[in-house]
Amino acid sequence: MMTSTQMRSLGWMAILAVCVGLFVLLSIRVHAVKSEVLLAERKIVSLERQNRLLETEFETRASQRQLAAWNAVEFGFEAPRADQYLDGERQLAALGQPRGPNAPAPIRVARSDIAGTQGPTAKREMVSPVTGEPITLVAAQVPDDATSTFANAFGDFLIEASPIRAANAKSAGAAASLAAEASGGTE
Repeated sequence: MMTSTQMRSLGWMAILAVCVGLFVLLSIRVHAVKSEVLLAERKIVSLERQNRLLETEFETRASQRQLAAWNAVEFGFEAPRADQYLDGERQLAALGQPRGPNAPAPIRVARSDIAGTQGPTAKREMVSPVTGEPITLVAAQVPDDATSTFANAFGDFLIEASPIRAANAKSAGAAASLAAEASGGTE
C-alpha cells in the first residue's frame, strides 16, 4: 500500500508532467505563430516591391508625353522602322566593310600556343601593344640580392609589428624551456 507522502509525491509528479506537457504545447504554438508572422512579413515585403514597381511603371507611362518631347528635341531617338531590321546573319555580314589600309588590327582574344616552338610555360617578352617594342619591368631591373634583402627586411618588420607572432613566440619559447627542464630532471 502507498502512504500519503508517496501519494502526494505522485500527485506533484503528475501535476509537473501536465505542466511540462502544456509548456511544450504552448511553445510549439508560439513557434507556429512566429512562422506565420515571418511568412506574412515576407509577403508584405514582396507586395511592397511589386507596388514600387507598379508605381514606377505608372509614373513612366504618365510622363510619356514628356519622354516623347525629350526624345524628339534633345536626344533625337526614334522608334526603329521596319526597314532597319535584318533578316539574318548574311545581311549583317553584308553591312561589314573591309579594313582601310592604315586601320589597326582587330582586337583578338589572347591564347597560349600549345603546339609551337615554345612550350606553354616558356617565358616570352612583353611587348607594347602600341609600338610593338619589348617592355622591361622595373622588378626585372632590380638585382636579386636587393630584392631578397628588401623582402627579408619587410618580413622582419611584419614579424616585429604583429602581436600574434610575439605571443606565439613567447609561448613556444616557454614550452621549449619547460621541455628542457623536464628532460633535464629525468636524466
